[in-house]
Amino acid sequence: MRNLTRGAVTFALGFSVSQSELEERATTLAEIRDRGQLHCGVDEGLPGFATRGEDARWTGFEADLCRAYAAAFLGSERRVRFVPLTTSERFEALIDGRVDVLVRNTSWTFARDAEMPVTFAGIYYFDGQGFLVPADLGVSSVRELDGARICVQRDTTTALNLTDYAQTYAVTFTLVEVDTAEEGLTRYQAGECDAYTNDISSLAGLRLALEDQTAHVLLPEVISKEPLGPVVRSGDPGFAEAVRWVLFALIAAEEYGVTAENAAALAQESPNPEIRRLLGGEGAIGDAVDLDDEFALRAIASVGNYGELFARHLGRDSPLNLRRGLNAQWTQGGLMYAPPFR
Repeated sequence: MRNLTRGAVTFALGFSVSQSELEERATTLAEIRDRGQLHCGVDEGLPGFATRGEDARWTGFEADLCRAYAAAFLGSERRVRFVPLTTSERFEALIDGRVDVLVRNTSWTFARDAEMPVTFAGIYYFDGQGFLVPADLGVSSVRELDGARICVQRDTTTALNLTDYAQTYAVTFTLVEVDTAEEGLTRYQAGECDAYTNDISSLAGLRLALEDQTAHVLLPEVISKEPLGPVVRSGDPGFAEAVRWVLFALIAAEEYGVTAENAAALAQESPNPEIRRLLGGEGAIGDAVDLDDEFALRAIASVGNYGELFARHLGRDSPLNLRRGLNAQWTQGGLMYAPPFR
């Protein structure tokens, strides 16, 4: 953190915050620095997002986002401990301090944001709920599943959405509740449910594990909005800001053509002042989030920009081969948008 030896930090709009106030806001970051390791809550295993290989290495979009946070906060993407969590235990683990940040396909909803002591720090993936069914079931719409048994993870917005859908369209479902995505796929394969519902990205990844992928189809309906974002404990707005602006840095980097390969050079050589500010080559942006000025440079250099992350784990360079859709940059018809770094 820079310039805190002076009595206060003065920001661009003319107001100042005392050193003691900044220190109070930085409790979580201080704990992470003292520990020397970021504790990041992830899924127990979700293709494309977070999976642990036979070599015990975690891969996936969310796993790399955790690494980006470690690079920004601690100087190295290797200084992260991945904590696998079920859907039922994820918020408890965050609230009681077992993890510093939750990066685990968690939807931002009113109840979670307003009623729980947690704060959503942005959106890294716009998803929606879909349905996987056997092709030989002969259905082409969710409404044709009236009376069906549907596998769904307990304690999720997915289960709540299913109940809402049934009431809205006067259909009846029997919910077969499971604890993990893998359990849901296992029971679906065993014929214990007629359909499996989850976020579309999750179903696309899970379908890769099926012996004959062509024997299973995703129905065309998307019955919900599922904005997935990083989550932190409430009560430390400074840490929430730091988490939010690291994510924004990855999104902005794609918009400006900053990649893992060219980030270091552009920090000094780019003719665009916005890019130089983003990468710490001009101005002092780190103070405002209790980080040094090169936090974004390290995050981008460690894992790439948002587009590189998406292509590697979810898009054209991955087995999932998902289209960008709503997750394209705002300049390309999508919703990914970062506020200015100024």
